[in-house]
Parts: sequence; structure tokens; C-alpha cells
Amino acid sequence: MPAPGGAPADAMRMFAQLRTALAARTVTAAGIAAVYRYRDPGEVRGDLAGLRAAGLIDAAGDGAIEATEAGRAVLAGMYQVGAEVTGQLWSQHGNALAALNDLAGRVVQAGLATGGDAYMTMAPPYEPADATVGVLLHHRLSVVRYHRADAHAAAWQAAGLTSEAMMQLPAGPIRAAVEAETNRRAGVPYATLSVDERVGNQMSATRCLAAQGWGPCPS
Repeated sequence: MPAPGGAPADAMRMFAQLRTALAARTVTAAGIAAVYRYRDPGEVRGDLAGLRAAGLIDAAGDGAIEATEAGRAVLAGMYQVGAEVTGQLWSQHGNALAALNDLAGRVVQAGLATGGDAYMTMAPPYEPADATVGVLLHHRLSVVRYHRADAHAAAWQAAGLTSEAMMQLPAGPIRAAVEAETNRRAGVPYATLSVDERVGNQMSATRCLAAQGWGPCPS
């Protein structure tokens, strides 16, 4: 069943996932491959074809894509919905959100020094001049997870594994070592925050949008 925008639901899900990048810049083939490194390449190509057929993206050469005028209108609508939802859920936490948003912004910027292809595709997120604090915070936290995704990929590659092998790897010393190295690499951008900021405010921000869900920020 086609979703709003004329593309199948799975393709629109990809469009939404890439919104913070597509609204700002061209997305390269290498970036797409990194963001979707655990997905079947044929499925990824199918979703991209669905977005092109719906007129939401255009080819930009060498496998890259960019949003069309119609696509940008849909992206603007997604940002507006995000503003409405975060406004409804977090309106009573304005002062806390502002502080958390500042911390998240510092982490996003710090991550640019060590991020891999997925992170450099998604970050920094598009931030329109009229964006609400809730939208900014949501998108900043959303893109930070791609820094961890790149860290994880770098860790299993350093261990001589492929993505398929990593997905099938059982619990044990090798997986534990990969996860420990992932944590080390993923933690680098957070060094820009003080210990108090990392333990307190940044953890609160993470809980606000845990697992990309919506919920009220803790007081």
C-alpha cells in the first residue's frame, strides 16, 4: 500500500530515516551503503527505486541521491510533525531541553572528527532557522547513534569479521571484545563533556528519546 508521498511504506521509512541528511545535502552511494550496511543491498536499491518513482529523490551522479522539490516539501512536513509532537510532550521542560540541546550539539560536532561514513552522511543534521528546541534535540540525538554504528563496524572489521559474521556471532570472548572496542570508539565524542554533564544531563537526554521512541523528559 503506497504511503503518503506516493512511495511504498518501506521506501518512505528510508526517506524518513535519511531526512536530516537529504534536507541538507546530497547523500553519496558510500553513505547509503554505510547507513544500511546490515540490510540486503537489493532491498536498499528497491527502496531507492520507489523513492525515485514517487518523485521524492533524484540521482545526483555516481550513485548519489538528492531530494527533489517535492521531496523537500515532504521533508518539511516531517519536520513540522516533529515540532508538534515534541512540543506536546516536552512543553513543560523548556529550560531543561535547552541545556540538553546544547550538550547534544557539542557531541554532534565533536563526533565529526572521528565519525565514519554513516555518521558523516547523517551529521550534522539539517537544522532550519525556525526549528524548535525539541526538534533540534531529537535530531541531534538521532544522528549520534550513527557514530556508534560506525564504531561498531570499525571494531568488527578490526577483528577480521564481516557484517554477516558479526550478526551471527554468538556471545563469548570475541563478541565481548568487539563490544568493548565499540564502546571505546563510540565514547570519544563524549569527552567534550565534563563528567557531570555526561553522567547527568546527557544521560537524561538519551532517556528522553531512548530507542527513538517518544516520551517525556525526566524532571
